[in-house]
Amino acid sequence: MPHPKTAEDMIKCAGPIECALLPRLLQVTEAAAIAASHQMGRGDKNYSDQVSVEAMRRTLNDLDMKGIIKIGEGERDEAPMLFIGEEVGTGKGDLEVDIAVDPLEGTNLAANGTPGAISVMAMAERDGLFHGPDIYMDKIVVGPEVVKYEKEHPGEKIDLDAPVIQNLEIVAKALNRSVDELVVVILERKRHEEKIKEIRSTGARVNVISDGDLMPGVATAIRGSGIHMVLGAGGSGEAVLTAAAIKILGGKILARLVLPTVANGGTPEEIAEEKAEKMPRLEKMGITEDNINDILDTERLAPGKDIIFSATGVTTGFLLKGVNLFGEGDARANSLTMGSSGVVKFTDTIYINDKENTPLRFV
Repeated sequence: MPHPKTAEDMIKCAGPIECALLPRLLQVTEAAAIAASHQMGRGDKNYSDQVSVEAMRRTLNDLDMKGIIKIGEGERDEAPMLFIGEEVGTGKGDLEVDIAVDPLEGTNLAANGTPGAISVMAMAERDGLFHGPDIYMDKIVVGPEVVKYEKEHPGEKIDLDAPVIQNLEIVAKALNRSVDELVVVILERKRHEEKIKEIRSTGARVNVISDGDLMPGVATAIRGSGIHMVLGAGGSGEAVLTAAAIKILGGKILARLVLPTVANGGTPEEIAEEKAEKMPRLEKMGITEDNINDILDTERLAPGKDIIFSATGVTTGFLLKGVNLFGEGDARANSLTMGSSGVVKFTDTIYINDKENTPLRFV
């Protein structure tokens, strides 16, 4: 009787970027996470970010590829490295990739030793990731069961502008739950105070977090995570990275660019001042006042066909354990990697520097 060749078939359908670079991408996020972990709890978020950025860039530049940072640490005049538009890699080989990076997502979390800091990045073929500005995106993230439900019920779809209860009812029906069994993750920000009240008024539960809503977004697509939806305005880079992972996992994200002054209820004068400052840069990316309010779905944020994603925990949080440092330069890191083929790996890596004094221990 023939046996299914699931693993073989999925390995064969992996694209050239996934085949060549996904194993190395794991090393890139692990190097950044381990560098950041040495500063964990020391209270200096800027230095924590700096060492993770430097480690990520050094490791990226060892990869045989022609890479361009599409989502990075900021504009060139704001970031010394891994800035938007920077070219990375050795320049060797035929692989031309777009890259989204966040060497330390949750700088405050890492500096304070609190849960949820990660090092994360994604890659895709040219034009495979949204080339966006460093402003906010208002978003909603849900898992693959909701996508399936929408296909079966064309008249019921998640809508960024719909009342919260309408979206929650769709998620509840997709998951065969009641609304009061749902958990929604949202950042603890003044701009979200009314949204949090609205969610709670439906009976749903709210998980309010101080920073780092990227991994909760990914978790919506993983059964058993206890997270059913992510809402709210946060960094545009995090939204693109979430989109890369959520596309691989079959979930859905809807997002819309929004200026920070608009999201935070700034005065007309403050909004006008920010527009004057930022719109010239946005227009170079094709974003104008006419289309800035367009809804960006998963396919627009991550249109690539050969996408890879890697995240490594710095401090223990959603889905991932934090880095454990021991011995003289030894470390243990926990990571999540995935590619468009559908192969998803949770990896537990141990770096043994001093083999005599810290031999591998089976626990």
